[in-house]
Amino acid sequence: MIWLTEKIEFPPYELTTDDGIIALGGDLSEERLIYAYKNGIFPWFSEGDPIVWYCPFERMVLFPNEIKIYKSMRKVINKNEFTITKNTAFEQVIYNCKNIERSDGFGTWITDDMEQAYINLHRKGVAKSIEVWKGKELVGGLYGLEINNIFCGESMFSKISNASKLAFIHLVKNKKYKLIDCQVYNEHLASLGAKEIDRDLFLEFLKG
Repeated sequence: MIWLTEKIEFPPYELTTDDGIIALGGDLSEERLIYAYKNGIFPWFSEGDPIVWYCPFERMVLFPNEIKIYKSMRKVINKNEFTITKNTAFEQVIYNCKNIERSDGFGTWITDDMEQAYINLHRKGVAKSIEVWKGKELVGGLYGLEINNIFCGESMFSKISNASKLAFIHLVKNKKYKLIDCQVYNEHLASLGAKEIDRDLFLEFLKG
């Protein structure tokens, strides 16, 4: 296992472990995070643990023209009960992604340091959010990084049924991304049309 130094670099992809780990340590500086995402690498770790950097062999992605919007979801969209915005409440979105209770256990990996790091990236115009409102209440949303014409999704949340799906569909339909990076397999996103592709192919898309 290779530990990072202060230098902004990562080991060769060939050294990735079977679990998809490419390195440990380093920091969450804006420069390192942007460099990592441009090279298909993302952090994922728990509070109190060293930073763990991943570059899995199989990448979960969504090609926008393959999104699945089922009849029941179309009815939700057509009711116009929700207002959808972008980049108006980034800090609220990441706070909810971090703190909302999840039956699958995901979400706890957003540490205090990660929360601040992505807020910093948002202030630089790199991290983006989609917000779903019902009246004046924020009921769902997602956030991630915009790298060239790829959106690297990080997390999403729902306080009511379908809110995160609305945010995701809006992201796919209202921005000219050629690919949505969903990182690792997730049944929720698979139901919307996301699928796994080989890492080498994903890295080719990242090159633009």
